[in-house]
Amino acid sequence: MKLLKDILYGVNITAVSGTTSCDIVSVRFDSREVQNGDAFVAIKGTLTDGHNYIDAVVKAGARAIVCEQLPANMVDGVTYVEVENGNQALALMASNYYGTPSKNLKLVGVTGTNGKTTVSSLLYQLFKKAGYKVGLLSTIKIMVDDTEYATKHTTPDALVINKHLRLMNDAGVEYCFMEVSSHGIHQKRTEGLVFEGAIFTNLSHDHLDYHKTFADYRDTKKILFDQLSKKAFALTNIDDKNGLVMLQNTKARKYTYALKNYADYRAQVLENQFDGQLLKINDNELWIKLIGCFNAYNMLAIYASAELLGLEKIETLRLLSELDNVDGRFQYYISKNKITAIVDYAHTPDALKNVLETISTLRTGNENVITVVGCGGDRDRSKRPVMGNIASEMSNKIIFTSDNPRTESPSEIIAEMEAGVEPQHVKKILSIENREQAIKTACQLANDNDIILVAGKGHETYQETNGVRIDFDDFKIVKELLNSLDK
Repeated sequence: MKLLKDILYGVNITAVSGTTSCDIVSVRFDSREVQNGDAFVAIKGTLTDGHNYIDAVVKAGARAIVCEQLPANMVDGVTYVEVENGNQALALMASNYYGTPSKNLKLVGVTGTNGKTTVSSLLYQLFKKAGYKVGLLSTIKIMVDDTEYATKHTTPDALVINKHLRLMNDAGVEYCFMEVSSHGIHQKRTEGLVFEGAIFTNLSHDHLDYHKTFADYRDTKKILFDQLSKKAFALTNIDDKNGLVMLQNTKARKYTYALKNYADYRAQVLENQFDGQLLKINDNELWIKLIGCFNAYNMLAIYASAELLGLEKIETLRLLSELDNVDGRFQYYISKNKITAIVDYAHTPDALKNVLETISTLRTGNENVITVVGCGGDRDRSKRPVMGNIASEMSNKIIFTSDNPRTESPSEIIAEMEAGVEPQHVKKILSIENREQAIKTACQLANDNDIILVAGKGHETYQETNGVRIDFDDFKIVKELLNSLDK
């Protein structure tokens, strides 16, 4: 247990009713989890408002209520704390409750539209190979050195973040690499964290259902860099037009990387094949297992970060050549008939274009590219016709299908994708709502040496419809279907 006043250190408090010298068992923001002696933080969320559950959590035994508006009826013996921002208060309280664990390791945040998972996951992999105890907070999983924990969000809530950072402290972890989403920054989940550095990968069309404007999306990402200390490093991709924006107000040491422009860290793609590519990084040539220009950027960011964190250059180059691809990121399988199936998480226009451009560079010219793609429900609708347009222009055959429809109608989502297809490409299009049937159709349409791209879900092993998740693994399904056709 900790004293409430210690847990509240650094929080912007506007009013207090009761004593802050009381013991607190745990900090909660989910009313269903509150138990006797807990502090409950009322969060105004997009779907529900925690203030509506204050009476219920008091009955459940909450010892303290932290909220943005004090309730009209306050119960004796319960401490009520009014704060300016509930999300910020939760993040700071979480950090204080777990003993500010981010101070006890070198935490590096990775932000951008695409590449966050690859960069953070491969940095984890590289530092593990270098012999360090390492942590990872990513879309795919949370790793506390060798122990894996499941994760539901790109940036978990502040309690989950700090809980696992504390577990990392206890395990002797020295470095931690963390995906930092725009949602997480906007909802203050990273407040109170001490970052050793931050990496910006790129910025493209995504999450405009949440941020409304591209400028707001960009500026939200920038907050991560604005909050860095003088001791930290800020590493940015200046081939992206928003790269230098990230550095404008940061106090951190500034570094840049690029393939096209002059930068502190530069790379050049010398050769690109299905089994890897030859890169030249700052005058050093090396072969890596990951393919595509987008992965050249990712590997350059990883190289630069490793050097900024103190790894020796030659050792870093050696380890880069050993890194394996991340699940669901240009993950491919070649059947007996030489049909290549590629599964990729590409769920934004820019990511889909990057993957299809990479496939184009690997083609000999005779293969057909068959793309299976959908768009997620309850997400940015404006990118749907754009993705439909890209897929139809850069593929020989396209099958529009379901992604995670969530609460939307799959047929309506597909119709919005079809709206982006230009007249000359309409004959290329098939629309099949059932995702497994869509993948099966692609396999049946493919001839020897053709390439099938299954885009949108990548590493996800589920499909979500109306709040229900069923097992669904794109890579497993396409592999099984191609093998059945081989027989």
